[in-house]
Amino acid sequence: MTKLDQAVQAHRNGRISEAENLYRQVISKDPNNFDALHMLGIVCSGNGKTLDADKFFRAALSIDPRFPPCHVNYGFYLLKQKRSDEAVERFDKALALFPNFAEAWLGLGNALRECKRYDDAFAAYTKALELKPDLAEAHAGRGNMLAEFNRCDEAIAAYEKALALKPDLEFVQSEHLHCKMRICNWTGFAAGHQYLVASIRDKKAQSQPFYFLNISSSALDQLECAKSWVAKKYPASDTPIWKGDVYRHDRIRIAYISADYREHAVAYLIAGLIESHTKETFDVIGISLQPEDSSQTGQRMKRAFGQFIDVSRMTDKEIAELLRELEVDIAIDLMAFTQNARTGIFALRPAPVQVKYMFPGTMGASYIDYIIADQVVIPNHQQECYTEKIAYLPNSFQANDRKRSISEKAFSREELGLPREGFVFCCFNNSYKLNPDTFDIWMRILNRVSDSVLWLVAPDGAVEKNLRNEAAARGVAPGRLVFASRVPYSDHLARLSVANLFLDTTPYNAGATASDALWAGVPVLTRIGDVFAGRVAASLLKAIDLPELVTTTPQAYEELAIELATDPQKFAAIKTRLSRNRLTTPLFDTQRFTRDIEAAYTAMYERHRADLAPEHIYVS
Repeated sequence: MTKLDQAVQAHRNGRISEAENLYRQVISKDPNNFDALHMLGIVCSGNGKTLDADKFFRAALSIDPRFPPCHVNYGFYLLKQKRSDEAVERFDKALALFPNFAEAWLGLGNALRECKRYDDAFAAYTKALELKPDLAEAHAGRGNMLAEFNRCDEAIAAYEKALALKPDLEFVQSEHLHCKMRICNWTGFAAGHQYLVASIRDKKAQSQPFYFLNISSSALDQLECAKSWVAKKYPASDTPIWKGDVYRHDRIRIAYISADYREHAVAYLIAGLIESHTKETFDVIGISLQPEDSSQTGQRMKRAFGQFIDVSRMTDKEIAELLRELEVDIAIDLMAFTQNARTGIFALRPAPVQVKYMFPGTMGASYIDYIIADQVVIPNHQQECYTEKIAYLPNSFQANDRKRSISEKAFSREELGLPREGFVFCCFNNSYKLNPDTFDIWMRILNRVSDSVLWLVAPDGAVEKNLRNEAAARGVAPGRLVFASRVPYSDHLARLSVANLFLDTTPYNAGATASDALWAGVPVLTRIGDVFAGRVAASLLKAIDLPELVTTTPQAYEELAIELATDPQKFAAIKTRLSRNRLTTPLFDTQRFTRDIEAAYTAMYERHRADLAPEHIYVS
């Protein structure tokens, strides 16, 4: 048996280190051995030796550029490195040589998806399945595109085909369950929940961390989920961009990185903060991961920053190098694991201090130094559940814009589809935050409060249909659920005032939607949870001095909702306090919040300048 045969056998049997050593022995004697170079590219891609992988793939293709599998394997490696445009080229070259190569169509679909060419990606997955109907990964990819197109029922069917072919297909179980939750299809909810939690505890994590916020009430489970995801998808670079330089600036240079400088909840919350930064002390840069947005909010965000840079067409590495060239002292990630996030930028360590803000959970990443929080969302005893050090603000961690405008349009109940009389409960949280346990409570509340209705938001007809069916199954007339359509943000704030009481969700609370309700004068009732995402509304209510609206058990939540709906005097007293507190307490005091978060940034910066490791910060 030749040395190459021995290497291939070791590789097939999972003895990767032995295989790598044998392949290297082959090329030490025969530097132009195509098979050994190609296989070394695969091995090094799999074990994180990225520079070697790139070198060996390129060497192999310089010897034989007409071998389609080498182009495909190199393409999958490039995808792992987030070099999506280059990956597209590789898969195209493979298909030019062999048009019926199903795995090449699969890879092309994956690369086109990363390039946000969703129609083309969908077509590539479809072609892969025409050639190889049992290719589980292509069914999953097709499901991802259908979910992107909001064709959730079809996406669910595609995920189920993928899982039937390969039950342990990585992360598809969480995509499947999240897609079902988006349309409030709760069949198999408990089993899906249990599977994902068990996968975390068995160290075989099968969930994207953002989706897991809707599943788990354990901070330790959420930590394990985040750490596993980051280790697989965004490991810390072994060649960081920032090399330890100490910058000499007159002002602390901070960069906020986001794809949401548009009509989006994040922009609605932080616009006032960005405008209020002390320009004499802070040089504030906006790094936009999406093209410049022409909306009113998008243009307001652009004007708020000292510099606003569109990096939407740049790679993670190019953005990281830009942050280094700009000599950014503190890089602030506003995305974490949400849609359009670019975690890979931070994995390259472009700045001496890196901060996660807005996302309600840990990143599980060694390269994120701090998380912005408060004592409600992260109690001291939970600090071990975060890889970051905690920067504690004295009031709520959540920024709020005191300038958010409420339309002067006066909405009547009738034009909103609400009854003329009766108590209006509402919840404008995303549909994926709803779950059977919360819905059980809501339906019991409706049954006990005569003539009441529940006002919800429905992104599509499937949500409305499924929730009406769920209501009927619980003995509630489906017509007592009223669904709101999308309207401009200022109009939404105006119509909110028609509601009486906002009912929060658990384990993933309202964030921006709770602030919207409070700003519009609608009290928010919450049940405090055990993790950051389940404690956000409690943080907001504490900052507006309405702690009596924070309950601790499902029973207390249910009873207080009923009491407020049936005791006009008590409800009126709450409304009066909310009206009085709205502009006199910390929650909507944008200037006060800005000074607090600037104190946190200054403390981070001073520790860095003193060559001290990150440590918990308490802003007094």
